[in-house]
Amino acid sequence: MPIITANKKAYYDYEILQSLEAGIVLSGPEVKSIKNGRINLSGGYVNIDSKGAVWLINVHVDSYAPAAQVQKDYNPTQNRKLLLNKKQIASLIGKIKTKGLTIIPLKVYTKHRIIKIEIGLVRGKKKWDKRENIKKRETKRKIEQSLKNYS
Repeated sequence: MPIITANKKAYYDYEILQSLEAGIVLSGPEVKSIKNGRINLSGGYVNIDSKGAVWLINVHVDSYAPAAQVQKDYNPTQNRKLLLNKKQIASLIGKIKTKGLTIIPLKVYTKHRIIKIEIGLVRGKKKWDKRENIKKRETKRKIEQSLKNYS
């Protein structure tokens, strides 16, 4: 499962409560562009409409250069449909009604030559939560360095 891109800022800004794998509806040139790593997940989010369709919004996929002449009116931040089963969609609808929860894209990767996206149900972290995580990471790093020096 080679990861094409990951939303590193999401892991810092949000507490990830649950993650799901979803398929994504793409055109041919978009697939080529994503496989070349020309996708940016920052600022993107997932929305569920009244009909129960799940949409990936505000994710930037660059146009594929050899197909630029064919796709003259290409919109790189267009809404893209995500493919989930009905139980997963129903579960997400119930959970996002809770105040403070949202769904964002976490990773894009290939699985058996098919592009998949990992979305996460998240809650925003407070400033003190972020500081606490930084302190834990620093102490862990110091402990590992000290163990490495004594070995």
